[in-house]
Amino acid sequence: MKEKSKSIFVLLLFVVLTLTFFSCAGIKDTITNVQRLQFKLGSVDNFSLANVKLSNINSISNISLTDGALLLAAFGSGQLPASFTLNVIAKNPNDGTGGTPNTTAIIKSLAWRLLIDDKETINGNIDKNIEVPGVGQATTIPVAISLDLLKFFKDQGYESLVNLALALGGSSGSSARLTLKVQPTIDTFLGPITYPGEISVIDKEFRGQ
Repeated sequence: MKEKSKSIFVLLLFVVLTLTFFSCAGIKDTITNVQRLQFKLGSVDNFSLANVKLSNINSISNISLTDGALLLAAFGSGQLPASFTLNVIAKNPNDGTGGTPNTTAIIKSLAWRLLIDDKETINGNIDKNIEVPGVGQATTIPVAISLDLLKFFKDQGYESLVNLALALGGSSGSSARLTLKVQPTIDTFLGPITYPGEISVIDKEFRGQ
């Protein structure tokens, strides 16, 4: 009877140790996978300045008299509201080739701060979960931006601000003058895990922690 009890104890101990090992390994893999996400800035779409669409305009001289009058009126009133979509590209390298399982990352939160020419402007967050499959392909996260350029660049004149808007959202515009500081929160079987710090997301390269 004692031998049987001993065998049962040894078996239970083995099961507990095995579960503990795999549980620890699973936690380690989960944390590793979470920290491997990478981000990069993509295109700037649907740029509007004081309700004037700039997507098909490449220089201030190509702005029509009507649109120019609208922009001047807005500037004269002390406001120059801009709205656009900034596309953030997320890449999940957890495709099963790096020693950890193929894993889809679910971004529950992406707290962000927007910098234009290294000047901090507004902040926000995404409004829905974003899935980034672990297949080595990129997922685009559209971030809606609305801000008053004149509020943050009071020292710049009318032409300078319009040229800034065109550099971002004109026909030859890009996100090169933008930086998005992001702090992702990823859903896991352990619960949501928030990155310990921010990632400075730019247009030139994918970046992670």
